[in-house]
Amino acid sequence: MALKATIFKAQLQIADMDRNYYAEHALTIARHPSETDERMMVRVLVFALHAHERLELGKGLSDPDEPDLWRKDLTGQIEEWIELGQPDEKNIIRACGRAGQVFVYGFNRAAEPWWQTAEAKLARAKNLSVRRISSSGDATLTQLAQRTMQLHCTIQDGQVWLGDGERTVAVEIATLR
Repeated sequence: MALKATIFKAQLQIADMDRNYYAEHALTIARHPSETDERMMVRVLVFALHAHERLELGKGLSDPDEPDLWRKDLTGQIEEWIELGQPDEKNIIRACGRAGQVFVYGFNRAAEPWWQTAEAKLARAKNLSVRRISSSGDATLTQLAQRTMQLHCTIQDGQVWLGDGERTVAVEIATLR
């Protein structure tokens, strides 16, 4: 018998001063049984980084042909394809052919070694951006994970903070490509 996804709800307030984007989003997050709290919270964080009225959480781990997040234009063309972790290089190349811009966010210790081996294979992908996410200090994104969340994200001068009113996590984002 297959395990079912666990549903999480998040009210996410975003103040992105770098993009002049201020909005609140109600997110329903289906966490795949194999997905960790860390990965789920990275999805929420990346949603905040790319927030747009048409940005959607994809099926991610449940469907290898769909990204973790994506944004389509009004005609259904994929404008942004966003993957988390260390996706297969073939899938990234295929996504670069389907989307206007492709982003990969690595978020654990495996991100840099993965990029070192994948960089040469992905060199021809001109519309690809690769970034690494890490929490600074003792606070981690996992501490914010709850079934019902009230989160706020502030982005200013390339600095990112995600909090829930009790705790705030400073997040570092390094550009690898």
